[in-house]
Amino acid sequence: MNEHAPATDPATSGTSGFDERLSVPWWWYLPAIGVAVLLGAEIHMGYPGIRAWIGYAALIPLAVAVLVWLGRVRVQVRDGELRAGGAALALRHVGRVDVLRDRDEKQVALGPDLDPTAHLLHRAWVRPVVRVEVTDPEDPTPYWVVSVRDAEGLVRALGR
Repeated sequence: MNEHAPATDPATSGTSGFDERLSVPWWWYLPAIGVAVLLGAEIHMGYPGIRAWIGYAALIPLAVAVLVWLGRVRVQVRDGELRAGGAALALRHVGRVDVLRDRDEKQVALGPDLDPTAHLLHRAWVRPVVRVEVTDPEDPTPYWVVSVRDAEGLVRALGR
């Protein structure tokens, strides 16, 4: 039995410098399922027989699916690109990178200081945001604002 780690990355899409899924906190599933059960109970009280269970059968999976859908977005640095959601930025066009951890800094960056043409990938349940300057003269986007849990990891992967 071989106990050594493989020499290369086993991923089929190449090596990844950074990869983070912006999933919702695990404890959000508990109140979501609780609300779905309460709504299912409302339907249950109104119908007798097998129809009483349709609310539970439909609403509980729907609540879980909504939370999975909310947390499906990934932030990645791979193949020479920063990918946030559906957008990609070549690493050669990455300028200054700022990490905003403080609540007040984040509020100012997402409020009064936010340029309407900036690329924004914000998730409220992820505290730190990273502001990445775009140096491409042909790109009308001045900067990206991206929520990530591991801000230092993203900064390292960007080479800053």
